[in-house]
Amino acid sequence: MNQKIYSLIVIALSLFLVQCTGTRPDSLGIKSERLGDCPKTPNCVSSFADPNDKEHYRSPVPYKKPLKDAYLVLKGRLENSPRTKIIQENPNYINAEFTSRIMRYVDDVEFYFDEKNKLLHFRSASRLGKSDFGVNRNRIETILKDLEI
Repeated sequence: MNQKIYSLIVIALSLFLVQCTGTRPDSLGIKSERLGDCPKTPNCVSSFADPNDKEHYRSPVPYKKPLKDAYLVLKGRLENSPRTKIIQENPNYINAEFTSRIMRYVDDVEFYFDEKNKLLHFRSASRLGKSDFGVNRNRIETILKDLEI
């Protein structure tokens, strides 16, 4: 294969992979003491979804530690997660991006410490596509597994 064709293939593939990242949604963050709703697609899981919505709902996690300590435990777990970048931090909120290894798809993951009710809420959603084959739910389960907060 000559160098020109090879270069064009590399450029095209690079552009394709960049397109898989999508655009960061404007709907992220805490609004009226809630995280945003999940879309109708199955590639999202949230503690604010309707508990009867088995596709999207997962219960929030109670925490007993002081907010600052619980926050640091969760942040440490996120920092040790592969291909993860913390985008925004507030005293009771963390927004992170998780990037898939091969296709470079980006998922937006949010955590909200509801200090009034001592609950850790979350939302994990794909930016693109319809199905994620359970990746967002599995990610949340992995992050929350044995999380002592």
